[in-house]
Amino acid sequence: MVLWDSTALAHFESGQLIMMAVGFLLLFLAIVKKFEPLLLIPIGFGALLTNIPLAGFSEAGGLLHYIYAIGIDTGVFPLLIFMGVGAMTDFGPLLANPKTALLGAAAQFGIFLALLGALALTNWTHGVIDFSLQDAASIGIIGGADGPTAIFLSSRLSPNLLGAIAVAAYSYMALVPIIQPPIMRWLTTKEERAIVMKQLRHVTKTEKIVFPLLVLVLCILLLPSATPLIGMLMLGNLMKESMVVDRLSDTAQNALINIVTIMLGLAVGSKLAADKFLNANTLGILALGLIAFMIGTACGVLLAKLMNKLCKDQVNPLIGSAGVSAVPMAARVANKVGLEENPHNVLLMHAMGPNVAGVIGSAVAAGVLLALCA
Repeated sequence: MVLWDSTALAHFESGQLIMMAVGFLLLFLAIVKKFEPLLLIPIGFGALLTNIPLAGFSEAGGLLHYIYAIGIDTGVFPLLIFMGVGAMTDFGPLLANPKTALLGAAAQFGIFLALLGALALTNWTHGVIDFSLQDAASIGIIGGADGPTAIFLSSRLSPNLLGAIAVAAYSYMALVPIIQPPIMRWLTTKEERAIVMKQLRHVTKTEKIVFPLLVLVLCILLLPSATPLIGMLMLGNLMKESMVVDRLSDTAQNALINIVTIMLGLAVGSKLAADKFLNANTLGILALGLIAFMIGTACGVLLAKLMNKLCKDQVNPLIGSAGVSAVPMAARVANKVGLEENPHNVLLMHAMGPNVAGVIGSAVAAGVLLALCA
């Protein structure tokens, strides 16, 4: 009997079994369906580890506890991720077609609607679901489909909701290939999806070097609260485009970001513990985050349709969906849906314009919310 009581089997609760099933589902999606395995494998495995009774992975002294405290609570992991993303990002498509920045801005609209929705939900449920203004701002940022930004903002505004927000943000990032295509097809016609866009102009090396410096200066002058995210993004990009620190650029976009992704994924998965996840607030966060993400996708597509009415050069509305910050997942999805209608219509580079604009847009939105709500 003493031996039985010392095993995990004797202490499993129904909630832990449910969350372990969620962990296995995430692993299935990553390994079998190949839905963003870089994110879902560490998150799914972290969910399994944290729900094992008596193992103590997420308790004080446990590995996941320290990973979370060092990298997520402090906001260090998101900033390192942003540096790596910057080192991997080519802003050339955005510079070649600057009007696509508007699509990246439109896709952030869901962030502010979700903020209002969180406050409304608190009012409608009479306190059963209870979100403050800071909580609502942190929930809204999920709509940008930018996990690092969501973690950075919520660690400063709503540390108590950080786990649920991180899980929601990274889950929707990984599920872009499932969530976005039905919205894109519903809002566009077959003819619109088959629009062939003009080839992008060549962007010079000088333009690519000046761009991150200019963006940083504008951020410092106009929105210093967004400087941590924007600054690290532009540092990584400058290292890449300057071509004089190849070792640093290579480390940022490979070894460093891979290590941080593993740690961050495990830390996010550790917050899928049954006692922290299965409650009304968390379910409300998941619902609002999904709605915000869907609205952001729709707004990008609708603005692209409007641009076709106002501009001479035609824009394939599918690239508007890439205005969310899930780089390069959203751009790949836009390209895939476009190829289904026209096998010779490659939209990937066109979609990267609003996609990288969305990264900047979500960081700017986080800076605005931080300035207004902190």
